Amino acid sequence: MTILANAQDWIQQHVQPYIGQTQISCIVVGNEVLNSSTNQWMPYLVPAMKTVYSALSNLGLNKQVAVTTAHSLNILATSYPPSAGAFWPNLAQYLQPLLNFQAQINTPFLINAYPYFAYKGSPSEVSLNYVLFQPNEGLTDPVTNLHYDNMLYAQIDAVYSAIKAMGHTDITVRISETGWPSKGDDDEAGATLENAHIYNENLLQRIEQKQGTPAKPSVPIDIYVFALFNENLKPGPTSERNYGLYYPDGTPVYSLGLQGYLPELYSATGTRLLPFSMNILVSIMTFLMSI
Repeated sequence: MTILANAQDWIQQHVQPYIGQTQISCIVVGNEVLNSSTNQWMPYLVPAMKTVYSALSNLGLNKQVAVTTAHSLNILATSYPPSAGAFWPNLAQYLQPLLNFQAQINTPFLINAYPYFAYKGSPSEVSLNYVLFQPNEGLTDPVTNLHYDNMLYAQIDAVYSAIKAMGHTDITVRISETGWPSKGDDDEAGATLENAHIYNENLLQRIEQKQGTPAKPSVPIDIYVFALFNENLKPGPTSERNYGLYYPDGTPVYSLGLQGYLPELYSATGTRLLPFSMNILVSIMTFLMSI
């Protein structure tokens, strides 16, 4: 069986049967495949995305389901000021064809962005209010004179700047992951239930207001929040197991007023997706490994 046939078979099994019952908007081919260090899968990312797109086209689904991939914010060599955003030079050989392809098929550029990590890394230098969307003096980009009252928006605009530097102004940036842990180890500054509640509650309000970033005020931010459930078996520091709105048994870690959505989402999708973001991102990293 050819690679294209494998991709088409996968879509017919895992995507097509559920489209009528679930809003599947996007297939994500791999997660954080590109990074500043060597990764054996980098050369295969764009070919895999093209194959998935061809499979969707053959099934008549390419207008309904987008194809993209999700990146770590670490693909940026420079993120401040936002107007100076730039990708690592060694990633250009992979990002240029990726951006060209995404512009051609009109799909979003996805970034996993966590202001929490910036605060955790430098709690004495980074304003907690700035990363939590709380009232603060904010920062002003010295080049554009645009004012930022929160770090997430600055990160998004830095990605837009990096994309523009590679010749594209025709690609929308979306946040495929963001969140805040409700619990952490002693050395994980800011990982508290109160801060997690504040971050996600304020973020939800921004989403409901259909805000754009300072550089893209007419483009409402589109964000997927990590995560619906705490992942109690996940390795790593305590924070890694405590990003969820709910415990694995379905009881809330803290309330954002969304409990009424939980039974429907839990039974229909079983995913970690937040109720106020009614889309599913289907990750197929295994497909990369089959090429």
